Amino acid sequence: DASSKAKIQTIHGHARFTSDPEPTVEVHGKKYTAPHILIATGGQPSMLTEAEVPGASLGITSDGFFELETLPKRSVVVGAGYIAVEMAGILSTLGSKTSLIIRQNGVLRNFDSFISINCTQGLQTSGVDLWKNSQVKSVCKTDKGLEVTIVTRDPEKNNDEEKIRTIQEVDCLLWAIGRQPNTFGLNIRQMAVDTDEKGHIVVDEFQNTSRAGIYAVGDVCGKALLTPEEAVNSRGKENVKIYKTSFTPMYHAITSRKSQCIMKLVCVDKEEKVGVTSSQGCKRSDFFF
Repeated sequence: DASSKAKIQTIHGHARFTSDPEPTVEVHGKKYTAPHILIATGGQPSMLTEAEVPGASLGITSDGFFELETLPKRSVVVGAGYIAVEMAGILSTLGSKTSLIIRQNGVLRNFDSFISINCTQGLQTSGVDLWKNSQVKSVCKTDKGLEVTIVTRDPEKNNDEEKIRTIQEVDCLLWAIGRQPNTFGLNIRQMAVDTDEKGHIVVDEFQNTSRAGIYAVGDVCGKALLTPEEAVNSRGKENVKIYKTSFTPMYHAITSRKSQCIMKLVCVDKEEKVGVTSSQGCKRSDFFF
């Protein structure tokens, strides 16, 4: 195969770091060491326990979504991140009556606010039943499917008043409440590799961990720096210029339900560079067509 041709040795098993002075990984009792060790174990969907939400195990995660053999007539998606938005959008577009349960007022809260606001509006316009400021209280199974009990709180009221409602005859309950890093069993603390409060490995802009010679990439590291605010923090306000616009694409020009296209451009430095410049000697071969 390709890895063999590239002279890459593949070892099957569960790896863990050891207490040896040099960065060392042990698999099936055999130790491996190298000047550079890369952690790329990815992540997995987070799941609520039965103690947190009774009946939570009756739902599936994004992994289970790809195992569905038929389209659910009634779907409930829980979460406000990009996976929840994707799953809700796919199910709704395919024809499933879909509700999206979010804890606050909008989706994609960790993204750029311009994207978050417009995506929230777009979901509602597209027909997704959006339950804001809501959480799942319990799930139970009935003869007609799942019954999902939702508790909603009004953030503008300071009291503890709750509104409890149920969504009945649910065919598919999908939890998309985040992802957790696959670091369990790696014994990374043995190597003094720093992690954040959620267990993600902390890296710098070059993917270096707190331990020399050990690097990490991908979901095991957590979020990427996506927002203009983070660009300003790293570059300085005077070195970041932001442009944005929105319009109705021609594809939707004559439809009764309009869908907006939003665009945002973040430029850096006084030249407001985006990509490469002519002074950098770019050639035709540097571009994709």
